[in-house]
Amino acid sequence: MLTSVDQLPRCPRRILIAGVAGVGKTTLARRIADIAEVTHTEIDSLFHGPNWMPRAEFLDDVRDLVAQDSWVTEWQYRTVRPLLAARADLLVWLDLPFWTTAFPRVVRRTARRRLSREELWNGNIEPPFRQILTDPEHIVRWSISTRHKYRDSVPQVAADFPGLTVVRLGSQREVERWMQGPLAHAVDRRGAPGAT
Repeated sequence: MLTSVDQLPRCPRRILIAGVAGVGKTTLARRIADIAEVTHTEIDSLFHGPNWMPRAEFLDDVRDLVAQDSWVTEWQYRTVRPLLAARADLLVWLDLPFWTTAFPRVVRRTARRRLSREELWNGNIEPPFRQILTDPEHIVRWSISTRHKYRDSVPQVAADFPGLTVVRLGSQREVERWMQGPLAHAVDRRGAPGAT
């Protein structure tokens, strides 16, 4: 597993971002898409249909996504994780501190979206705050209950897919260091003789 200072073996073209809710997966995916000149597809937009129901086309849409030459998306949804990992050449694990970074972000984001009634995917909006008390899958409760899930799953996917480069970033400072260092360097050398 690489760190924020380790050079990438090649310029990534198919990139996954892993991490708990609120850690900044989608924000980082958008930033990487700009730097690496690849398309970002927010996987939540493929999964959630109206009224938060899973879309019947989800699996087919993910298959279409991974068949493309280049992309970046979030590594979510157990049913498609193996499919995503099999085609990806890079997985970036945002392993930022939960209680001081991810949890405050998910609370702020959820509150902002609810208060502004921001439309998310396919007409969905965040549910009323009171559902935090009654719905075990409310995003705030779900973020707490799943905060450790990547500690085992990321090392396992690295073992299962030996061609997949995995980078673990443990702080926002490491994210910035990696973006400006190894990622920028890999993209810059993309057209160099012998580069892959």
